[in-house]
Amino acid sequence: MKNCKKLSYSDKIRWRIRGWWTVIVLMIAYIVVVSVLGGGDSRMMTRMARNVSQFITWGGMIYAGVRIHKNKKLLLDPQRMRELHLRELDERNRWLHDKSGGVVMDIMLIILLITTDTAALFNMPAFYLSLSVLLTAIVLKFGTYLLYRHGIA
Repeated sequence: MKNCKKLSYSDKIRWRIRGWWTVIVLMIAYIVVVSVLGGGDSRMMTRMARNVSQFITWGGMIYAGVRIHKNKKLLLDPQRMRELHLRELDERNRWLHDKSGGVVMDIMLIILLITTDTAALFNMPAFYLSLSVLLTAIVLKFGTYLLYRHGIA
């Protein structure tokens, strides 16, 4: 991790772009593996499970593509890159992120998204349980963030 501190901010942006491309490749591999295993059988899936699964999968792909595009545009505009770098270094934003669960909650949300998507394709009771846990985690994360942001908590 000491090497990351030596990177310039534009190098960090380039690494983020590579990371988002990795996410897209992994999502495509996930789609292939699920189709080989026979997931997503329309006879087993409810309409809600199908819609949530498609939203998570394709929404994630679109989100990753948008992040790649924004980061590439950011590399072309040094002024915007400096502004974003200062915003990321802002102690209040870091404090709010940490109070609302921080990196641990972010990782948990990603794992819950993958679990919910997989359960939607294979097992309806597990899907509904996973979806309720995912929605509860989202409400807790953003609710806590808003409470601390507005100084209520």
